[in-house]
Amino acid sequence: MNIKLLKQESSCIWRMEKYGPMLVDALFFGNKDIILELDDTTVSQVRDVASLPGVIAPVCAMPDAHSGYGFPIGGVGAFDEKHGVISAGGVGFDISCGVRTLTTGLKKQDLISCDDKLAELLFKRIPSGAGKGGKITLEGNFMDEMLLGGAAWAVGQGYGKPEDLGRIEGNGRNSFADPEKVPLKAKQRMRNQLGSLGSGNHYLEVQYVEKIYDKAKATAFDLRTNDVLVSIHCGSRGLGHQIAKDYLPVMAEAAPAFGIKLPHKDIACAPINSELGRNYLGAMGAGINCALANRQVITHLVRECFADILPQAYLCLLYDVSHNTCQREEHKINGKRKNVWVHRKGATRALGPGHPELPREFKKSGQPVIIGGSMGTASYILAGTPEGAKISFSSCCHGAGRLMSRAKARKSFKGNKIQKELGRQGITIRSGSINGIAEEAPHAYKDIDAIIESTQTAGIADKVARLRPILCVKG
Repeated sequence: MNIKLLKQESSCIWRMEKYGPMLVDALFFGNKDIILELDDTTVSQVRDVASLPGVIAPVCAMPDAHSGYGFPIGGVGAFDEKHGVISAGGVGFDISCGVRTLTTGLKKQDLISCDDKLAELLFKRIPSGAGKGGKITLEGNFMDEMLLGGAAWAVGQGYGKPEDLGRIEGNGRNSFADPEKVPLKAKQRMRNQLGSLGSGNHYLEVQYVEKIYDKAKATAFDLRTNDVLVSIHCGSRGLGHQIAKDYLPVMAEAAPAFGIKLPHKDIACAPINSELGRNYLGAMGAGINCALANRQVITHLVRECFADILPQAYLCLLYDVSHNTCQREEHKINGKRKNVWVHRKGATRALGPGHPELPREFKKSGQPVIIGGSMGTASYILAGTPEGAKISFSSCCHGAGRLMSRAKARKSFKGNKIQKELGRQGITIRSGSINGIAEEAPHAYKDIDAIIESTQTAGIADKVARLRPILCVKG
């Protein structure tokens, strides 16, 4: 990219001052190498977000930012609750794609003799891959109850423990969900997909804590060196995809009637307080609940697998975060507390210490922030900071960020070779798709360690622990 467009404010914070149609400035987080890697499309998409009605400064691009559908992945945009817009492109196709991490009470050595057996059982019992569904069938009111209740509904059905809910954003349920606004085709696509991972970058990974950076925060999170953890990364499956697919063209067509000049049709939006905006908000909220219920059901299945092989394990939810959402939140704007709608697409909420929405046990530490790496590389547990509330609407990165498209990765890497290489490193991979392994090859992603270092240096989240994979189940 043309780095002359940016003014460096610190080693990992860069400002693009508003120009042309931009209504507000934009901040880019990352060291110089990360900033130089940004492609022109990503930068233009950030400019587009900063040009939408009711946008509030600053629009943010996280260190893992790369181009997406209209709105950049790794992008954060906040909008005035009275005069702002809501964008289906700003949430994305996989509504509430997110990750949750479970502690197990086990140590790395406890898996030495049974990691292959555990991998096979997890792969067998937890469906993964494009279009693959599970054993739960949702019909009629049962579907709508799930879309209204989210993870709380799943726990009520016996899939989990009541104490899980306090470790999930919104206590496991999005309050503005309206199943009536969800397209019928979206519900049909979700009919048998609850409790399944899907494909792409979604995974179920058994990991161990390789390194602790902040002992006090790690203790608050119940993390110790060599502890075994389980991370689940997935979203709202076909339901979320269909919601975006149906609402995006409607928003694009309606934009002129709202007096909105779209920089690009892919960033289609509608006034938050319009009927169309409220309809999408209700559908999107239902999509969030769908993803939360999905991760909750998978958690139950994971617990059953561990009980069969490692009955001494006790799987406790550390935290669950979503990446693709729009949430109404209170933030300090120009010295005053104000309600705004925050879009996070490929970005993670990272609440700092003392935030009223945090469980009591995390009040001093800040929110656990789970950052998934690429297959075969490290993942991280971070903690939210007070500085993040000031400069990024309490947001940080969500992963490594892609360096190459999935199509290019398939041409560049051989899935069988990647699987064997990871096996030699002691990482067991189970997948129903060799092409899927190639698409998610570690070298198709940015350097996760550099992303995390930039995140911490910018002050938007603090490193707590570094995780390494033991086994990974992918679609």
